Amino acid sequence: MYSDTQISAISDKPVRHILALSGGKDSSALAVYLLGKIENIEYVFCDTGEELDETYEYINRLQDFLCSKINWLKSEKDFRYYVDLYNGVLPDARTRWCTRMLKLKPYENFIGDDPVVSYVGIRADEPHRKGYISTKPNIKTVFPFVENNIRIEDVARILKDSGLGVPKYYKWRSRSGCYFCFYQQKREWIGLKNFHPDLFEKAKLFEKFDPETGEQYTWNQGESLDQLAHRAEAIMEEYEKRKAREANAFKGNQKLKDIWGNDFGDGEPLSCNICHL
Repeated sequence: MYSDTQISAISDKPVRHILALSGGKDSSALAVYLLGKIENIEYVFCDTGEELDETYEYINRLQDFLCSKINWLKSEKDFRYYVDLYNGVLPDARTRWCTRMLKLKPYENFIGDDPVVSYVGIRADEPHRKGYISTKPNIKTVFPFVENNIRIEDVARILKDSGLGVPKYYKWRSRSGCYFCFYQQKREWIGLKNFHPDLFEKAKLFEKFDPETGEQYTWNQGESLDQLAHRAEAIMEEYEKRKAREANAFKGNQKLKDIWGNDFGDGEPLSCNICHL
């Protein structure tokens, strides 16, 4: 499907073909889509150690479906180590040190200096997303869904026809990734509280307030998870109102939007693609 000669000139090593899986819909659908098309493709899952149980369950189901080993990659240091290293400063959309240290670093260590074709599940209807593109000359990033005009409805069909469906967390969440991902919508934090109250409480423990300096390290800018929890009813009421307002604009894809709201530009921030594809 793709020629190895495009990058093989930089090394006498054989070209490796690698697909990084996040436990999300797009990378999983890409794995199904490419099944049998790429010889000796390698699958990897960068495990931060802070994923939802539903994510681990789905990765194991996907491994069984592919009949191929998924390499589980982990950072030598855990999330708590890096929180302490950065003096309690939590990752945010500007720094994203969690992605850099817990996802990208283990992935690039796994690749090394081998010539690699890296497959990314960006869809044709996502012109705003770039995906993982390494600056290393030995890595060529390709986008099969973009090249073949695969869109969100196609991803839904691929996963349905395969029998895999989508991970259970899509009942209340629009993304894969760590349970405390700072890109979560407020209603998704409420979903975490309802479906995984233990993880919600665990996420609260990472937040800090320094009364001497006034510095506040919270997952949501200007609001702690305790404060957000007290507004749970109002947050969900506003979410339902917004869904109702947008219903007519998305009639054809409303069911998909209910599951994967972030894909339809509902005003929420974008995400880290290696985490959320």
